[in-house]
Amino acid sequence: MSQAVVAKLKGAFPATVQEVKEHRGEVTVTVKREDIVQVCDFLKKEAGYNFLCDLCGVDYLGQQPRFMVVYNLYNITTKERLRVKVAVPEEDACVETVSGVWSTANWHERECWDLMGIRFANHPDLRRILMPENWEGHPLRKDYPLQGPGREPYQGRLS
Repeated sequence: MSQAVVAKLKGAFPATVQEVKEHRGEVTVTVKREDIVQVCDFLKKEAGYNFLCDLCGVDYLGQQPRFMVVYNLYNITTKERLRVKVAVPEEDACVETVSGVWSTANWHERECWDLMGIRFANHPDLRRILMPENWEGHPLRKDYPLQGPGREPYQGRLS
Protein backbone atom coordinates (compact mmCIF):
# COMPACT_ATOMS: atom_id res chain seq x y z
CA MET A 1 0.00 0.00 0.00
CA SER A 2 2.85 2.44 0.76
CA GLN A 3 4.03 2.14 -2.85
CA ALA A 4 0.57 3.31 -3.99
CA VAL A 5 0.91 6.32 -1.69
CA VAL A 6 4.38 7.03 -3.08
CA ALA A 7 3.03 6.87 -6.65
CA LYS A 8 0.25 9.28 -5.68
CA LEU A 9 2.80 11.58 -4.04
CA LYS A 10 5.05 11.51 -7.11
CA GLY A 11 2.04 12.34 -9.27
CA ALA A 12 1.13 15.34 -7.14
CA PHE A 13 4.73 16.53 -6.58
CA PRO A 14 6.84 15.25 -9.50
CA ALA A 15 9.70 17.72 -8.98
CA THR A 16 9.74 17.36 -5.18
CA VAL A 17 10.30 13.63 -4.59
CA GLN A 18 14.06 13.12 -4.73
CA GLU A 19 14.46 9.53 -3.58
CA VAL A 20 12.36 6.56 -2.51
CA LYS A 21 13.83 3.64 -0.59
CA GLU A 22 12.23 0.52 0.76
CA HIS A 23 14.00 -1.60 3.34
CA ARG A 24 12.40 -4.44 5.27
CA GLY A 25 8.93 -3.26 4.38
CA GLU A 26 9.54 0.33 5.47
CA VAL A 27 9.29 3.08 2.87
CA THR A 28 11.31 6.29 3.10
CA VAL A 29 10.69 9.23 0.79
CA THR A 30 13.17 12.11 0.57
CA VAL A 31 11.62 15.38 -0.58
CA LYS A 32 12.82 18.92 -1.22
CA ARG A 33 13.01 21.02 1.92
CA GLU A 34 11.01 23.92 0.52
CA ASP A 35 7.97 21.69 -0.14
CA ILE A 36 7.76 19.88 3.20
CA VAL A 37 4.58 21.60 4.40
CA GLN A 38 2.70 20.92 1.17
CA VAL A 39 3.90 17.31 1.10
CA CYS A 40 2.88 16.71 4.72
CA ASP A 41 -0.49 18.36 4.18
CA PHE A 42 -1.05 16.13 1.13
CA LEU A 43 -0.03 13.00 3.03
CA LYS A 44 -2.42 13.84 5.86
CA LYS A 45 -5.43 14.86 3.76
CA GLU A 46 -5.07 12.63 0.69
CA ALA A 47 -3.27 9.57 2.06
CA GLY A 48 -4.59 9.44 5.62
CA TYR A 49 -1.31 9.82 7.52
CA ASN A 50 -3.08 11.44 10.43
CA PHE A 51 -0.44 10.90 13.12
CA LEU A 52 3.06 12.34 13.31
CA CYS A 53 4.72 9.73 15.54
CA ASP A 54 8.08 11.42 15.69
CA LEU A 55 10.25 14.06 14.13
CA CYS A 56 14.00 14.08 14.62
CA GLY A 57 17.23 15.49 13.29
CA VAL A 58 20.23 13.51 12.12
CA ASP A 59 23.76 14.96 11.99
CA TYR A 60 25.99 13.74 9.16
CA LEU A 61 29.02 15.80 10.22
CA GLY A 62 31.52 16.02 7.37
CA GLN A 63 28.90 15.46 4.66
CA GLN A 64 26.89 17.90 2.61
CA PRO A 65 24.15 18.53 3.43
CA ARG A 66 25.03 18.07 7.07
CA PHE A 67 21.56 17.52 8.55
CA MET A 68 18.46 15.51 7.78
CA VAL A 69 15.06 16.08 9.35
CA VAL A 70 13.05 12.85 9.54
CA TYR A 71 9.25 12.71 9.90
CA ASN A 72 7.79 9.34 10.98
CA LEU A 73 4.13 9.22 9.91
CA TYR A 74 1.40 6.74 10.72
CA ASN A 75 -2.02 6.08 9.20
CA ILE A 76 -4.19 5.00 12.12
CA THR A 77 -6.88 3.50 9.87
CA THR A 78 -4.62 1.32 7.69
CA LYS A 79 -1.87 0.88 10.31
CA GLU A 80 0.78 1.89 7.75
CA ARG A 81 3.95 3.83 8.38
CA LEU A 82 5.82 6.19 6.11
CA ARG A 83 9.08 8.01 6.70
CA VAL A 84 9.65 11.38 5.03
CA LYS A 85 13.07 13.04 5.04
CA VAL A 86 14.40 16.47 4.04
CA ALA A 87 18.05 17.43 3.68
CA VAL A 88 19.11 20.57 5.55
CA PRO A 89 22.41 22.36 4.87
CA GLU A 90 24.51 23.52 7.82
CA GLU A 91 24.72 27.09 6.45
CA ASP A 92 20.92 27.42 6.50
CA ALA A 93 19.78 24.92 9.13
CA CYS A 94 16.11 25.81 8.85
CA VAL A 95 12.94 23.99 7.78
CA GLU A 96 9.38 25.30 7.64
CA THR A 97 7.24 24.16 10.59
CA VAL A 98 4.62 21.46 10.03
CA SER A 99 2.84 22.32 13.28
CA GLY A 100 -0.06 23.63 11.19
CA VAL A 101 -0.50 20.13 9.76
CA TRP A 102 -0.01 18.14 12.97
CA SER A 103 -0.16 20.08 16.23
CA THR A 104 2.13 17.55 17.91
CA ALA A 105 4.94 18.81 15.64
CA ASN A 106 5.14 21.81 17.96
CA TRP A 107 6.85 19.72 20.66
CA HIS A 108 8.92 17.56 18.30
CA GLU A 109 10.28 20.62 16.48
CA ARG A 110 11.17 22.32 19.75
CA GLU A 111 13.13 19.24 20.80
CA CYS A 112 14.92 19.10 17.43
CA TRP A 113 15.77 22.81 17.71
CA ASP A 114 16.98 22.43 21.29
CA LEU A 115 19.19 19.39 20.77
CA MET A 116 20.26 19.72 17.11
CA GLY A 117 20.02 23.45 16.38
CA ILE A 118 17.75 23.05 13.35
CA ARG A 119 15.34 25.99 13.26
CA PHE A 120 11.71 25.68 12.20
CA ALA A 121 10.49 28.79 10.38
CA ASN A 122 7.10 30.17 11.46
CA HIS A 123 7.00 27.91 14.51
CA PRO A 124 4.51 29.31 17.06
CA ASP A 125 6.84 28.93 20.09
CA LEU A 126 10.39 27.91 19.14
CA ARG A 127 12.28 27.83 22.42
CA ARG A 128 14.25 25.28 24.36
CA ILE A 129 12.26 22.38 25.77
CA LEU A 130 14.85 20.16 27.50
CA MET A 131 17.91 22.32 28.10
CA PRO A 132 17.94 25.52 30.20
CA GLU A 133 17.30 28.74 28.22
CA ASN A 134 20.89 29.94 28.79
CA TRP A 135 22.48 26.66 27.58
CA GLU A 136 25.19 27.13 24.94
CA GLY A 137 25.06 25.00 21.83
CA HIS A 138 23.07 21.94 20.83
CA PRO A 139 24.16 18.74 22.61
CA LEU A 140 23.18 16.15 19.97
CA ARG A 141 25.40 17.65 17.27
CA LYS A 142 28.38 15.42 16.58
CA ASP A 143 30.83 18.30 17.07
CA TYR A 144 29.42 19.19 20.49
CA PRO A 145 31.97 18.70 23.30
CA LEU A 146 31.30 15.42 25.11
CA GLN A 147 31.94 17.00 28.50
CA GLY A 148 29.75 20.05 27.79
CA PRO A 149 30.38 23.69 26.89
CA GLY A 150 33.90 25.01 27.40
CA ARG A 151 35.47 21.58 26.79
CA GLU A 152 37.31 20.29 23.77
CA PRO A 153 35.21 18.56 21.07
CA TYR A 154 35.66 14.83 20.59
CA GLN A 155 38.69 14.16 18.36
CA GLY A 156 38.02 10.52 17.55
CA ARG A 157 36.08 8.98 14.68
CA LEU A 158 32.89 10.84 13.81
CA SER A 159 30.87 8.05 12.24
